[in-house]
Amino acid sequence: MAVMQAQIQALLAVAGRERGTTGSNMGSHMEVAKPAIFNGEAGRVGGFIMACRLYIKMKLRGNMVEEQVQWVLTYVQGGSADVWKENMMDELESGEAEYESVEEFLTCLRKEFGGGEEESVKAAELRKMEQGGKTMEEFVQEFKRAARESGYEGRPLVEEFKRGMNGGIRRKLMEAEDPPASIEQWYRRATTLDRNWRESRREEERMRGRKEGEEGAPKQEQRQSLP
Repeated sequence: MAVMQAQIQALLAVAGRERGTTGSNMGSHMEVAKPAIFNGEAGRVGGFIMACRLYIKMKLRGNMVEEQVQWVLTYVQGGSADVWKENMMDELESGEAEYESVEEFLTCLRKEFGGGEEESVKAAELRKMEQGGKTMEEFVQEFKRAARESGYEGRPLVEEFKRGMNGGIRRKLMEAEDPPASIEQWYRRATTLDRNWRESRREEERMRGRKEGEEGAPKQEQRQSLP
């Protein structure tokens, strides 16, 4: 365990210097966000794994698999994750656990902390989502993130998206001559419709302001000419 902890400390120092790889000079100079600490919450495992993948791809691609795995473990702290991390470190040090790739390790991590519970959390989040005051671009991105691990697909996914969007846009698309069918069509056409509507509103406000300014100018000149 002591040997493993020393290796992890060395990896932290490496990550702190944001060392790049010889095969990717761009990655060595690019700022890449490190993952947030993961404490074992099922609803956060997907985002944690995605952040780890991105950082490893950009900054640690040339490192050995063992070093990449140990780097991921430096961000596994607190909650139910502490005991799992300690057991994993013991297994890695003893050779009981070996991984051919960091992706294999991340799959193991997902199974340990995600599984059915993660899917249930994402599905519940998806069912509660509403566009409200968000732009459609913002709503689509949030919806995609929740849908990715929710178990929803096909028609049920489309119905959840329709339910969550603002009613005006939903009605316009459903009443169109060729309403969207697939979820990608719904994303694209709803975004275009929302963007056009917002641009129209901005143009109306500009025109209204210009008209009010033109109507107010003669009145101001008349007041100034009065004795």
